[in-house]
This record gives sequence, structure tokens and C-alpha cells, in this order.
Amino acid sequence: MQSAAQPDRIAVFIVEDHAAVRERLISMLHGAGRFTVVGEAETPKDAIEGILNTIPDSVVLDIHLTGGNGLEVLRKVRAVEPGIEFVVLTNHPNAQYRHAFMSAGAVCVLDKSTEFSKLPDAIVAAGTKLYRLQRNAAH
Repeated sequence: MQSAAQPDRIAVFIVEDHAAVRERLISMLHGAGRFTVVGEAETPKDAIEGILNTIPDSVVLDIHLTGGNGLEVLRKVRAVEPGIEFVVLTNHPNAQYRHAFMSAGAVCVLDKSTEFSKLPDAIVAAGTKLYRLQRNAAH
């Protein structure tokens, strides 16, 4: 898979329906220094189109979106580009959602209220071969 980012940086696409949260995510990732935000979207349609046009390394995905949900985005993108890693960041990290997203191929599900700051590390971990092997062995 060819990344839209520079070779030493991780290309990230943000799918979040709240503009203030998107801005906070972009600021945090830029501040971390090893990420390039290649796009953002708040609807499933815009997210799918944007992700498939930019082919990022990782997608930060919210569960509830304007006009739909993140599971639709995850399933449609993974069917076309299975190498893109998804890190779900949500206010609804309950077992039902966690299971649905992990079963569809998400790397992890983080709680916005308690794990927001863990996002950069989760994105980095998502791209490592060892992390993917451990994840696949757990399922």
C-alpha cells in the first residue's frame, strides 16, 4: 500500500462528526510530530470517498457520524483497502460496539473521555506487524 504521507510519517484520516473534536485531534497529531493528517470527514459518504482517495496508513474513526455510523465506513473501506488500519475513538466504548468494530477489523476501540491521549500511541501500534499479529491471534 502506498501511503499519502512522507516515508517517515504516518498518514492519518480523521472521521469525526464534531468539528471541535476534529480540530483537537488534528492539533494533537500535528503536535506529536510523526503524523500527517491527510483528510477529515463527518459523514460516512465523505469519509469513504476521502479515505479511498488518499489511502492513509490509519483512520481515526468515531462510531456515530452525521447521517450514519462508522461501522459502515469501516466495512466499505476494508473491503476495498484491507491494509488501512482503523482506530476507533468514541464516547460509546461499550462491549456491543467494541465487539462489532473489532470483528469488522478495527485495531482497537478507545474511550474519548478516558483514553483520548493514548490515540497517537494506538495509531503507531496499529501499524506494527507484531501488534497486528497479536490482534489476529486474539480473535
